[in-house]
Amino acid sequence: MSRYIQVVTTTGQKDDAERIARALVEARLAACVQIVGPITSIYHWRGAIETAQEWQCWAKTRQDLFAAIERAVAELHPYEVPEILAVAVVEASAAYRAWLEAELTSARPS
Repeated sequence: MSRYIQVVTTTGQKDDAERIARALVEARLAACVQIVGPITSIYHWRGAIETAQEWQCWAKTRQDLFAAIERAVAELHPYEVPEILAVAVVEASAAYRAWLEAELTSARPS
C-alpha cells in the first residue's frame, strides 16, 4: 500500500496554503489537498524557540510523484525551509484507492 502517500507542509498564511494546494491539484500531482488550520506550531529557529500560527496542507498522492511535489512546493512556498514530509498510507479502502489512481493517471513522475 505504500504506493500512496500524504505529503504535508505548513504555511504561515491561509492564502499561501490555498495557492500551493490549488497548484498541486491543477498539475495532477495530488488528487486532493486538505487545508487544516489555524494550528499552533512551536519550533526551534535560529537559536530561539518560536511560536507561530500556521495552516497545514495534506496532499494525497503517489509515492513516485514525491520529487515533483517537493519541487513544486519549494518553488511556491514562502518559507526559507518549508516542511515537506511524506507519510506512507498503510491502508485505504478500495474505492478511495481507485479514485486516487483515476485522479492521478495523467501525472508523470519527474
